Amino acid sequence: MKKKPKNRWLIALSAVGIHISIGSVYAWSNFTNPLIDQFGWTTSQVQLTFSIAILFLGLSAAFFGSFVEKYGPRKAGLVAAIFFGTGIIGSGFAVGLSSLPLLYVFYGALGGIGLGIGYIAPVSTLVKWFPDRRGLATGLAIMGFGFAAAISSPIMEMLITSVGLENTFYILGASYLTIMVLSSLYLEKPPEGWMPAGFQEKLDTGKVQRKTDLAELTANEAVKTKRFYYLWFMLFINVTCGIAILSAAKPLAIDSIGMTTVQAAALVGVLGIFNGLGRLGWATISDYIGRPNTYTAFFVIQIALFALLPFTTNALLFQVMLAIVYTCYGGGFASIPAYIADIFGTKQLGAIHGYILTAWAAAGLAGPMFAAYMKDQTGSYEGSLLFFAGLFVIALIISLVIRLDIKRIRSLTKKSSVKPVNKVVSE
Repeated sequence: MKKKPKNRWLIALSAVGIHISIGSVYAWSNFTNPLIDQFGWTTSQVQLTFSIAILFLGLSAAFFGSFVEKYGPRKAGLVAAIFFGTGIIGSGFAVGLSSLPLLYVFYGALGGIGLGIGYIAPVSTLVKWFPDRRGLATGLAIMGFGFAAAISSPIMEMLITSVGLENTFYILGASYLTIMVLSSLYLEKPPEGWMPAGFQEKLDTGKVQRKTDLAELTANEAVKTKRFYYLWFMLFINVTCGIAILSAAKPLAIDSIGMTTVQAAALVGVLGIFNGLGRLGWATISDYIGRPNTYTAFFVIQIALFALLPFTTNALLFQVMLAIVYTCYGGGFASIPAYIADIFGTKQLGAIHGYILTAWAAAGLAGPMFAAYMKDQTGSYEGSLLFFAGLFVIALIISLVIRLDIKRIRSLTKKSSVKPVNKVVSE
């Protein structure tokens, strides 16, 4: 008897469960002051924990991408759950022993590995379950990562106040481990040739046009193409500029438009919601206008906003502009997996996505460090904002150049009259 395919919306919900768990890393700032107060560590020492976690996220996403493809999303998700859960629980042991190096090992290294594997594990599977709505599918999962901080922060604050730091890590670690294991157990790839109900009829009647991927490449073949590096640099620039704003939003609001500390902190929380909404909204829009147009829109919008932000003194306008920047930042993460699938196929999407995410690791270091350097040198963030506007001009040019490369490959494909599945038309 033929096995009935799983519900693809429950697959999506499972992906959200994993991403909401690992996305709690964005709420790390909740631990900063309690750790400083309890142990006398410096801000830099505590913040290094977060930086290590993001670094290992990028590295593990790159190195374990092929693992995800080889063993499937369920096993990859379980491995991610073990690493991330162990990392958070182990952080409790580190706190109990007053050991900063152990905190780096558990939360930074082990937790970071769980972050990277957990981030890419469900994405390639979702793309295969949603051939009709790739952007929406990846947007749903990655939206969970964006919203996680807003969900986790109040829970963390409550736990730290009521049971202390050490027990907070134990409770959170056990909770994340449970959620991620249960979510991973439902994940699986769709059966070969599977299509959503009614989708084949729509194709047959012409109501929906079958979208053919530009190529079907392995990860090793993909990294030899120009368009892989075009995607890498577009994501790098979008994240570099966006994460710099994330790291400086509070002091920027205080210095530029005179917000109070409390108002600025509230603004940062609200902007986090726009980060999550942008992930779902832009990814869904990309299904209708296409991924090339979506990325070009990101850069055109942000060229204008980053150029105008230093000269904006109206509080409401300033907040609206930052909110739009946050949607573009989140949208860049959510749209990139579908873009990868469009031009490299889904054969090894997880591995290629992992390689592309090294741009995130690099940007996570470059953006905040450059913004902080400019603040130290000039006394304000205005210079870095104008520099970032210039970077977006470069990104805009890349987003137009990649179209020429895509057009060239499609032209070669039409001339050869075969499906682009080999290296002959891959570059």
